[in-house]
Amino acid sequence: MAGKKKDDNKKNDSKGKDAKGKDGKGKGGGDDKGKEKGNGGGVKGAQSINVRHILCEKHGKKEEALAKLRDGAKFDDVAREYSEDKARQGGALGWKTKGSLAPEFEAVAYGLDNSTTAAPKIGEAKTEFGYHVIMVEGRK
Repeated sequence: MAGKKKDDNKKNDSKGKDAKGKDGKGKGGGDDKGKEKGNGGGVKGAQSINVRHILCEKHGKKEEALAKLRDGAKFDDVAREYSEDKARQGGALGWKTKGSLAPEFEAVAYGLDNSTTAAPKIGEAKTEFGYHVIMVEGRK
């Protein structure tokens, strides 16, 4: 108990990162990793993402693909059926670094949480290439 009071005093004296780290989950460096998995705090810090997409020229076709995903179809299966680009391998674009994608696409993709093709967390974007349904499998 005496140790806890000591930490509380330090928190009042020093309003910097050390006080936050001691009141958090123990180690000061753990805060950023928690944000990465949570509400997107660490998402913005990623420098590259492993991304998949479904590209459709027509809005109606994109809506059909979204309906299949909402009905529980796997993202890669829907991408093979509906995507109109060269990434027919389940829509896989691979690892893409920040700045290498169309700005509209990138804004959506870097804001998404990681997910799997079986349970995708998707986003949508419209670019000069058409309508995209996007999911992110990993980030670095």
